[in-house]
Amino acid sequence: MDFAPSPRAAELMDRLTAFMAERVYPAEAVYAQQRAELAAAGQVHGVPPVLEELKAEARARGLWNLFLPDVAGISVLDYAPLAEISGRSPELAPEALNCAAPDTGNMELLHLFGTPDQKREWLEPLLDGRIRSAFAMTEPEVASSDARNIRTSIVRDGDDYVINGHKWWTTGISDPRCTIMIVMGRTNPDADAYHQQSMVLVPVDTPGVDVVRSVPIFGYHDQHGHGEVVLRDVRVPVTNLLAGEGDGFRLAQERLGPGRVHHCMRALGMAERALELMCQRAIAREAFGKPLARQGVVQEQIARARLAIDQARLLVLRTAWLIDTVGASAARAEVAAIKAVVPQVACDVTDAAIQVHGGAGVSDDTPLAAFYAGLRTLRIADGPDEVHLRTVARAELGKHLPPR
Repeated sequence: MDFAPSPRAAELMDRLTAFMAERVYPAEAVYAQQRAELAAAGQVHGVPPVLEELKAEARARGLWNLFLPDVAGISVLDYAPLAEISGRSPELAPEALNCAAPDTGNMELLHLFGTPDQKREWLEPLLDGRIRSAFAMTEPEVASSDARNIRTSIVRDGDDYVINGHKWWTTGISDPRCTIMIVMGRTNPDADAYHQQSMVLVPVDTPGVDVVRSVPIFGYHDQHGHGEVVLRDVRVPVTNLLAGEGDGFRLAQERLGPGRVHHCMRALGMAERALELMCQRAIAREAFGKPLARQGVVQEQIARARLAIDQARLLVLRTAWLIDTVGASAARAEVAAIKAVVPQVACDVTDAAIQVHGGAGVSDDTPLAAFYAGLRTLRIADGPDEVHLRTVARAELGKHLPPR
């Protein structure tokens, strides 16, 4: 295994690091101010103008759609450190590069499985950054960590599908630029458990689509929102089906494999920034007659954070390498492993940084509180820790069981 970036990836890393320093970090305070002004005007999910400025600059610098190998010309392994760099400013950098969830996963699905018409209508404007999208899978009435529980019905009626269901945590739906969502629901209730679900493209302005609210995360409302959505007799053409009926589970695995590498590396970017802030605070702050950096308990927190981040990163890079070499399906246990390990590591590092900052750590004067809210949520999003640990355990036990 060789985790060294390719020459193109190394050049992109240098270019992205410069973009972050020159444009993104200075824009964070501007973004926060513009969001506050929009919220005061009743536009909680309005788009701060600085975001479009950053997108234009990223395109001009050749930092656009880096997540998609066929477009960017780099591997999943090459993209991993780029995702980590962007994760250091999670509200700004991923979208500035057109590499923000859930658009990335949706674009991957459309790229892999979309028809020519679907690609022309939805993929092209997404790749161009002109629209945004949402992904509707999770439901409030069932344990959606087991996707077989999903109750949303997708029933064929002539040349249309009629959709009825109740979704929430539909990320991206509250963004005023969101025009399309991918809905996962049940088309084949009599099929085996893994062929009952399908994915259908639903324009958000379709009659019957009701965005009830945006669900806050620990009191935070992301700009793009995490919506609760009710679908009542929503009618779309059968041509809006992604792949085939009953392919929902297969598509979900294709979507979530590389996407979990992206999520995990961005989480490590947040952890790295939290560690930097912790070190800076420890050096600058004095208690009991000496800097915090000379207190043994703080030194141990810093050391453990460094080791945990480095170990987690190696696990993610190995998983990215496996996806590139054997495919996401063959790397299923490793994909589950990083999703179980990395958010917990990033949570722990950020929590330690908050502790070293004291009261400042739980305020909005640093990014730490917002980091923690997002990272703690990531331990549930895309499947809770327990589901991924179960996958890893089954893979390990399978090595010791006789073949069926």
